[in-house]
Amino acid sequence: MDFEIFKSNVCHSVKYDGDHSFLEEIYKSEKIQDYFQKKQFLECFYLLGMVDYLCKENNIPLNFKYNSIRQYKLGSLVFPRGVITECVVFGNEFPKKDYLKKAIPEFLRFNIVEAEVRNVC
Repeated sequence: MDFEIFKSNVCHSVKYDGDHSFLEEIYKSEKIQDYFQKKQFLECFYLLGMVDYLCKENNIPLNFKYNSIRQYKLGSLVFPRGVITECVVFGNEFPKKDYLKKAIPEFLRFNIVEAEVRNVC
């Protein structure tokens, strides 16, 4: 699956299921561990970033079962496709620098530059 579609699906699940139900489903499903074992690191780290972000937003302690995965991150920054397109159109890196300033720390720790998880239609 395309990573942009994956991110959209995750954000829509959070929106429609709610933070607590989303977290409960992720904890039950073990999707994070499955993605990690399958070396699907983008998906693994995005889900873990979302879990950690939602925990912070709702004052829920982080789930310790993911601590072994939290020590890893992607080898380079991953930006949304739209930001990369803007860089190409404008011929400079300003859109990346601007978006990086808005990045959510729980995603950025895995080198995923994400700033818009609540703004889905």
